[in-house]
Amino acid sequence: MATDKLFSVAGISNLNGTYKVRFANDTMRTKVLMKSGHEDVRLADLEGSFTKLECAKRLLTLEEFSDAIAQATITEYIEDNSTLLKTIEKAVKSGAVKAPRAVKATEDENTSF
Repeated sequence: MATDKLFSVAGISNLNGTYKVRFANDTMRTKVLMKSGHEDVRLADLEGSFTKLECAKRLLTLEEFSDAIAQATITEYIEDNSTLLKTIEKAVKSGAVKAPRAVKATEDENTSF
């Protein structure tokens, strides 16, 4: 989930018996998912733009996602992605993974453009 994209619409859908959390910026995404064979497509306008993790946390509080299937799907997504972020942060802090270095630009008078 290494992304800094923001989404204003989120929800869940069922494809071949597997529920997943879905993210979009327009509720018209429902039609695309349904044409692709998704069932029980439920998307909600979140009235703002948020990261995927923030969207998922907001979905937990909405009434249309209060059933057991939706709650389990969303909670699993949050747990999986929160763990991933913590693992990455821990690796960077321990030095196991190095953060990218800034590249210093230099000017060479003899180089033509």
